[in-house]
Parts: sequence; structure tokens; C-alpha cells
Amino acid sequence: MAHSSAAAAPRRRADGPAPSLTGPASDVHPVLRRATAPPAALDLLAQAHAGLEEAAVLDVPNERYATAHLAALRAAAAVLAVRGRPEPSRGRRERIRSAWEVLPEIAPELTEWSALFASGAGRRARAEAGIPGAAGRRDADDLLRDVSMFLRLVERLLSLHPVLPQPRTERPQE
Repeated sequence: MAHSSAAAAPRRRADGPAPSLTGPASDVHPVLRRATAPPAALDLLAQAHAGLEEAAVLDVPNERYATAHLAALRAAAAVLAVRGRPEPSRGRRERIRSAWEVLPEIAPELTEWSALFASGAGRRARAEAGIPGAAGRRDADDLLRDVSMFLRLVERLLSLHPVLPQPRTERPQE
């Protein structure tokens, strides 16, 4: 069966050029893509998620608190891995600072979160040391919720989970 030459030729859209496999796609709707982050940051975020999941199933408040706090620290470290800039050498070494001290300089929008988690660092140390009552059940539960929110904010901040536009809702015609 013979095909006509019109059937064999590529079809062109009436309103513009045919899509190209090698050139710009002028008729294709853009799609948001995940931003790339350094592998170290992605690994830290994965560890933060794993720590949060682990903390959620722990029964001992000290363990739950310490594990959740460590998850927050790993999320903060991911921000530092993406945004951190080495400071120029000034001839002598400065004291080592915690992530909670450095984070507000690198990501000022996380200053309040830094203060919150910095205030819990001593409690985490006592909980990790096994000091009875270092963290109560309510302390651990509250921290778990805070870390969960912080982790979501960090991912949004680093543009690892783009927020897609919500579909429009049609208003009923009157």
C-alpha cells in the first residue's frame, strides 16, 4: 500500500513551528526542576530525615529528644554545606563555633530557629549522657514537631522541593 507524500511529511501546527528535538521548545509548558545541591548537603538531609523518623518511634524521652535534636543539626549543616563560604584567613585561628552560631550569618531567615535549637543543645548533651529526666516526654514531642517543620523549611530554602502553583478554582457563573 503506497503512502502519499503528504502523509509522510511531518505535520506542522497551524499556529507555529513544529516542535524541534534539538532546538528550543517554544510550545512546551515549562516544568519546575529540582535544584541540585552538593552531595554532602543531600546526604545530610537524608540523615536528618532518617533521624527524625527514628526519633518518632523511640519511647525513651531522652533518646527521642537527642535524636530529634541531632536531626535538626544535620539539617542546619546541609544549609551550611550549600550556602557556607570560607572566611579569609586572618593570620590566627578563631574559636570553633557551633552550627547554631554560624547559621544566622549564612541564612538570616533561620535566626529564630538557630536560637531555638541552640537553647536545647545543653539538654541534648544531658540526654545523650543518660542523665535521668534531662528531657521529658513533652519536651521530646515538642522538639520532634519543631524539627519536622525546620527540615521542611530547610528543604524549601534550598529549593530541593519546589512549590508548584495550585490549580485555579473556577468561580461559578451567575
